[in-house]
Amino acid sequence: MGGRSIDVELELPSSNAARTMVLVGRTGNGKSATGNSILGKKAFNSRRSSSTVTTTTELKTATLEDGQQINVIDTPGLFDNSAKSDFIGKEIVQCIKLAKDGIDAVLVVLSTKTRLSEEEESAIRSLETLFGSKIFDYMIIVFTGGDELEENDSTLEDYLGRDCPEPLKEILGLCGNRCVLFDNKTKDESKRVEQVQRLLSLVNLVTAQNGGRPYTDEIFAEVKKEAMKLRDQQEEVASLEGYSKRDISHLNEQMQLAHDLQLKRITEMVNFHLHFVCI
Repeated sequence: MGGRSIDVELELPSSNAARTMVLVGRTGNGKSATGNSILGKKAFNSRRSSSTVTTTTELKTATLEDGQQINVIDTPGLFDNSAKSDFIGKEIVQCIKLAKDGIDAVLVVLSTKTRLSEEEESAIRSLETLFGSKIFDYMIIVFTGGDELEENDSTLEDYLGRDCPEPLKEILGLCGNRCVLFDNKTKDESKRVEQVQRLLSLVNLVTAQNGGRPYTDEIFAEVKKEAMKLRDQQEEVASLEGYSKRDISHLNEQMQLAHDLQLKRITEMVNFHLHFVCI
């Protein structure tokens, strides 16, 4: 068998700590639809299309019945062959900016309706190049197309056991065989909740295995440092006395420009790394 789903109990996370998940994958695999299923509402634009529907990285949130906050970050088609490195770099920095406290899980969205492409395999490998091999400790594979498998009286285990290509086997192995099947077309609310609970149980497993620490690295540290610096400067300016509103507005504009220049520098650093990776 190419990979196996992990047997986890269907339970909501016991901790009320917010969980931040990032959706990555190729256009058409159902990233935005998966995000909507997780959140239980139509938060992201989603429709069947050969072109990218999500055009920029977005963060949407929902609160579960137990009070836990779920943060889902949807990214544009970073795995698409047409995506340019400067665009990818900008969106990665935006993603990090939104996930300011780190990422609890990276959800790699693949479709059971198509084979793993060379572009997808290369893109997943590029994440290792950019963020280090530890990023795989936070990865979960979300297979979409559960509706079609069900129509064919098939399961995810059947799908992974039928001539599973070697690259997919390797990716699943790197991710600790953490995977889950989603039917984003279901109208059955209990079924939607069940598959989301299974995913959240895997997220909790990832969190436990990583000592409760979200994923961060030097790029996160750089972006967070700049955000905190800007916030502190803005608070300092707000407390100034004897300055006109116009002067304070001008100071804020100057600080924002300096902040944007620093983010541009960080983006260029990301692009430099991506330049040596085929995406």
